[in-house]
Amino acid sequence: MDIDQLKHKLRELKKLEERIRFGNESIPHANKYVWDAYFCTKSFNELTVKYPLWKLAKFDKLELKEVFEEYFYSIYFQKYKESGLDFDDIYDPVFLSVFGLHPGASVDDVKRKFRELAKKYHPDHGGDKDKMMDLLDAYHRLLKRK
Repeated sequence: MDIDQLKHKLRELKKLEERIRFGNESIPHANKYVWDAYFCTKSFNELTVKYPLWKLAKFDKLELKEVFEEYFYSIYFQKYKESGLDFDDIYDPVFLSVFGLHPGASVDDVKRKFRELAKKYHPDHGGDKDKMMDLLDAYHRLLKRK
């Protein structure tokens, strides 16, 4: 997919998010698009988004599909969260991304990945203290039940 096609697709995704999350209502200023954290069409080298254009341009069709699935999971997660629905088996995609897990990850997946990454980042084994703290924070937030 060339850059112009990719930009067009990303703009379509933003419009789709607007229809999913806000319907025919006017968009409240307090609500930001999930799209803004994922994509940017204005700058090729944007570094403040999860998937800048330069990175997306290198992805094959399957990788783009996975990115878009992750994005839609985040949209619906945000929509339901804003609606006040309680989750028992759905996890925040922000915290799942710390573990590199897909949106449909199970509790066992989270625990297994945590153990794997804890071995890698634990300061007692030569790992990075800050990454370990981020990992612990994400782990506790994912497994915390309301």
